[in-house]
Amino acid sequence: MLASLGRFAARRRILVLVVWGVLFVAGLALSGVIFDNASEVPNAPTGAESLQVATVLDELSPEGETIIAVIEGEDFFDPALVASASDVLGDIRYTPGVVEVVDAYTGGGLTSDDQRSSLVVIELDQSLTQDEALELATTIRAKLHTIEPAEVLVGGELLSEQAFVDSAITGAAIGEGGALVILIVLLVIVLGGLRIGVLPVATALLTIVTALLVLSGVIEIVAVNEFAVNVITILGLGLAVDYSLLVISRFRDERQGDDSATVEELLARTVQSAGRAVLVSGLVVCISLVGMLLLGDPLLSGMAVGGAIAVLLATLAGVTFVPAYIAVVHRHIPAPGTRTWSRRWVRSSDRPRLLARLAASAQRRPVITTIASTVVLLILAAPLTTLTLGSSDIRSLPVGAEERQAYEATTTRFSELGVEPVTVLVDAGFDASGVSDLFDTIAALPGVIDAESVADLPPDVAAVDFTPAGDATGSDAQALVRDIRSLDSSVPFRVGGPAAELVDTIDHLVAMLPIAGGVVLVATFALLFALTRSIVIPIKTLLLNTLTIAATLGVVVAVFQWGWGAGVLGFAPWGAVDATTPLLIGLLAFGLSMDYAVFLLARIHEYWRARDPKVDPRVANDRAVLAGISASGPVVTLAALSIAIVFLGFAVGNLLAMKEVGIGMLVAVILDVTLIRGLLLPALMTLLGRWNWWAPAFGRTKQD
Repeated sequence: MLASLGRFAARRRILVLVVWGVLFVAGLALSGVIFDNASEVPNAPTGAESLQVATVLDELSPEGETIIAVIEGEDFFDPALVASASDVLGDIRYTPGVVEVVDAYTGGGLTSDDQRSSLVVIELDQSLTQDEALELATTIRAKLHTIEPAEVLVGGELLSEQAFVDSAITGAAIGEGGALVILIVLLVIVLGGLRIGVLPVATALLTIVTALLVLSGVIEIVAVNEFAVNVITILGLGLAVDYSLLVISRFRDERQGDDSATVEELLARTVQSAGRAVLVSGLVVCISLVGMLLLGDPLLSGMAVGGAIAVLLATLAGVTFVPAYIAVVHRHIPAPGTRTWSRRWVRSSDRPRLLARLAASAQRRPVITTIASTVVLLILAAPLTTLTLGSSDIRSLPVGAEERQAYEATTTRFSELGVEPVTVLVDAGFDASGVSDLFDTIAALPGVIDAESVADLPPDVAAVDFTPAGDATGSDAQALVRDIRSLDSSVPFRVGGPAAELVDTIDHLVAMLPIAGGVVLVATFALLFALTRSIVIPIKTLLLNTLTIAATLGVVVAVFQWGWGAGVLGFAPWGAVDATTPLLIGLLAFGLSMDYAVFLLARIHEYWRARDPKVDPRVANDRAVLAGISASGPVVTLAALSIAIVFLGFAVGNLLAMKEVGIGMLVAVILDVTLIRGLLLPALMTLLGRWNWWAPAFGRTKQD
């Protein structure tokens, strides 16, 4: 079937290219609706106790979107400032859509502890749509900035969420734009020409834009958040480039082995062999995304949907668009080592490449290599034992973002406000039996700094805000939530607030992780068994991937939680890692690691099946391993270098969440291609010898 697909793509090359071109143009025209129709991501899993509390309080005491502003930089009583602030705030008070303005100049607001700043809180009409509220908030921000001679910092949840989205889009455009330019230059030089050098990037752009087109339709049926676009970009670039390079490399090998064959026949053979690895790799990555979906986290689920679309389209493009394009430009694809205008040197084909040299070295000293590589990976993974999960919230924005500065000024300069509280809700009045005793017991807990009743609630509902020590979602606040929930009380109660939402998210993910992980491991094992006809190789591959992920997350903890290199990377550490980051990095790293594993194992298995039966199995195994790595090593190395450039584009962005993913995935790729695929894989396969290929009788073929 794959051979027929390759032959069809070659014969109907123009038709295939036109179809993909139409999809690309449609994607450019229609994919913009994603940001208009994206769903807001809840702060906790569906049905969580904390979300129930938020829903009840919102129904009983509904409020519209809120804008906060801090007026600072001048003495609060400066006559010019008093006059300017009074005029502007008075104008805002009577702006259509504004429900209430609380400020220290015209309406009883707060002044800072040093009397040099004041707080403004503006509530918008709750009947406004999200777009209407955002437009009004933008107008109000502009008016607040006219207050002089002071500096005004404007923020609030609505503006912060928009700043997060804008920063993600801007960062991706700048970072990825630069990365793509560097990537094209690299590929043109390495592959030896412009026509073939642009193919991997063109395939990636085609995949991303078409995936956005599909997502714009899916979003009408399934709730998807806008951060799915980031995962589409990551996987679309990574996999499309990898698959393109694999097909190009295999085509050149096939042509070199039979230069008299027609291009249709060469591409049929190419897709028959390389296409199998592409399909298996795509399925493995999709499996990891299914695992992400099974976790049931609203943020990760949207990303999983977008990622799955990108993987499927990258796979389809790899076995249709890439062969069709090669059929058009095949005469302009130089053989490996050929001197061209973009590659002015000729490299000896007899000289082993990087992975081949590493593999040969590992095979000479397999025991030492295995021990040393494992120790290095375990040392890198060690910081993972100190992992602290939190909610980056506003801290994901750059330090210089106005919305973040407004939040930090609000929480540090006005001692009366404190941090966002832990809210305890009881479906009974304060005068009901046991209710007051419950609240008194909670107020006496060690982690409580202050307590205040929630106003404007019906008499048959009671709620109290308890201010925790430290940050609103820090370890102390999380501990307080767990302490409250562990109380033995005759009065039923529910706990809400930011810390409770984070605790609910962590508990949900921990509970679902064994199920999701089990599905991913079993399905991946089955696919690898189908690829290699071995029981041992899939187990070994999964263990090596686990080492990669553990070492990667250890580095992420050291960098982003401990703050190692924060000054160089341009961010401010906050003592924790966002709760969803380890899972997102882990699943993406698993998928891309399996991508490289499949490329290498598929070629190693080919050589193993083609071995001389008269040769000792251990010798045949060692030869197959080295030959497979030597053949696929250049593709894997170039693919890893290419995707590393892509991840650098994310790493240089200002948004902390994307910087974490960019650095994490960059580390994962480097570790996987060097320590794992270059050293541990050949060392372990050399130690195991013939046992690499052991399988039950029902799974064996004559060649095995």
